[in-house]
Amino acid sequence: MMSRRTIAKTGFAALLAGLAAPRLATANAPAATFEVTKTPDEWKKILTKEQYRVLREHGTERAGTSPLDKNYAAGMYHCAGCDLPLYSSETKFDSGTGWPSFWKAADGAVGTTVDKSFFMVRTEVHCRRCGGHLGHIFPDGPKPTGDRHCLNGVALKFVPKSTS
Repeated sequence: MMSRRTIAKTGFAALLAGLAAPRLATANAPAATFEVTKTPDEWKKILTKEQYRVLREHGTERAGTSPLDKNYAAGMYHCAGCDLPLYSSETKFDSGTGWPSFWKAADGAVGTTVDKSFFMVRTEVHCRRCGGHLGHIFPDGPKPTGDRHCLNGVALKFVPKSTS
């Protein structure tokens, strides 16, 4: 016999799946033209399954799963899709959310769009060169910007600062 909790969880999961369906359909629609463009098959050859899901299908990795969340070494965080430098370690902070967070992107590195999925309006942040989905920007970050760029670690590649 199913408990009320199981029924509630199943119903909630079905509701979320139904809400995500329109978002996925939008994500697969023809997008803006970017400097780096590839077919889905070309992206799948250079990205892992999880990178493809996040960067190309607007997915989200589970909180606390990225080793980049607690990485505070000096360097740059690049787009995992096209290797464009996106965020400096100097703007990284521990937001306590389980995702790598920054208060500012490198100049001209990212673009934003309005994301109206899941009954909310959020600012989606993407790589300006390949259009890869990185995460979202929230207005609860530290000074000087007050922004929190909450990013999927799988969408990033860390490049340590050269010691030479």
